[in-house]
Amino acid sequence: MPERARRLIPGGVNSGQRNVPGLGDLVIARARGSRFWDTTGREYTDYHAAFGPPLLGHADPDVDAAVTETARELDLCGVGVTEGEVRLAETLAELMPSFERVLLTSTGSEATFHALRVARAATGRRLVVKFQGCYHGWHDSVSLNVISAPDRVGRHDPISTGILPEVLESTLVLRFNDVAQVRETFATHGADIAAVIVEPVPHNVGCLLPDQEFLAALREECTSHGSVLVFDEVITGVRHDLGGWQRIAGIRPDLTTMGKAIANGYPIGAIGGRADLMDLFSSRPGAPVFFAGTYNGHPAVVAAALATLDKLRAEPVHEHVFRLGERVRTELSALYAGLGVPAVVAGYGSVFVTYFLAKAPRSYDDLLANDTGMFVGYRRRLLDHGIFELPLNLKRSHLSYAHTDDDVDRLLAATEIAVRAQLADPTTDVSGASTMAGALPC
Repeated sequence: MPERARRLIPGGVNSGQRNVPGLGDLVIARARGSRFWDTTGREYTDYHAAFGPPLLGHADPDVDAAVTETARELDLCGVGVTEGEVRLAETLAELMPSFERVLLTSTGSEATFHALRVARAATGRRLVVKFQGCYHGWHDSVSLNVISAPDRVGRHDPISTGILPEVLESTLVLRFNDVAQVRETFATHGADIAAVIVEPVPHNVGCLLPDQEFLAALREECTSHGSVLVFDEVITGVRHDLGGWQRIAGIRPDLTTMGKAIANGYPIGAIGGRADLMDLFSSRPGAPVFFAGTYNGHPAVVAAALATLDKLRAEPVHEHVFRLGERVRTELSALYAGLGVPAVVAGYGSVFVTYFLAKAPRSYDDLLANDTGMFVGYRRRLLDHGIFELPLNLKRSHLSYAHTDDDVDRLLAATEIAVRAQLADPTTDVSGASTMAGALPC
């Protein structure tokens, strides 16, 4: 099967983030709950979870039943609106503090693209501010400076070739959690900054927790200079709180983008925020900012989102995953201390990640000291014990409603064995183990 895939699919996979060194022959056969199985019959307890969407667990029966029921009555018609779309818009507006209006997309990348487009249209300005280590999708304005090599931090570091230089020059890249740099940048460029886009918690490099002062400074500077503040809550939204990180922080952005966990793995994204900005999209007749998408609001996907959000509100999902997350972080920290391994087990709620560092990181610069060989090496060894944490540098792990304390027991036991083995033989080939790094010319 892998050979057949590679004959027609470049690299044998349909996303560059799925081509993982050492896993080139992995073919997934099925998934349910906290586990997946490959075509050889091997079972894995899954902590990667496709970068986070299945908060309820794989193939949640309530979500799948809602999709099946909808599919019996309705498919894509591509005109007008469905009752499900209206209900989902009302639900998201009820949950998210910043949502005065909302539109649906198929992916988070589309949502962030539209957020920046409408910000530029509303302000008539050119510049966008992003932060080193944050990822906001595949489009050119933000496809830079995610997991950069040390010598490429502090300058433009595109993750793809084919991006026009003038597009890159319109993006300013700053240090996360650096209030002084934010204020200096606005003092110099404020009149030309259309938008600031930020992952309130940069989860694409594990878990960098924001200083409250930092997020407050973004809000203050954007308000003072008439720039649009965009919270990219594709990961944090719903997973950390039904109202997103904005509810946790008490800071209201102008626009918010969502995706991933809001439909438990079905392909959906959303953009919402201030009415005056959202009303600029061409879904409103005569409005100037083009907005379209064949699969936006697909009935099956909307049904999945509604079922997911209903279950998140009705059942103790967050209580369960937060308890397991706290247990994992606490007991892993004790495990590493007992082994004498310098490590910081970071995370929030259902997310955890072990950095092999001496102190807790505040920005991407601190992560440059992470022991990549240990990070990737022990995760590769976990595979031998049926534990799947993605063996790529700096990538986070997730717990779901389907994970149990027994799963955590096995994770802890396997981690100790894997780390001891890695300490005994620390040789690890880390080539290709850092994705989203700077692209080399063709």
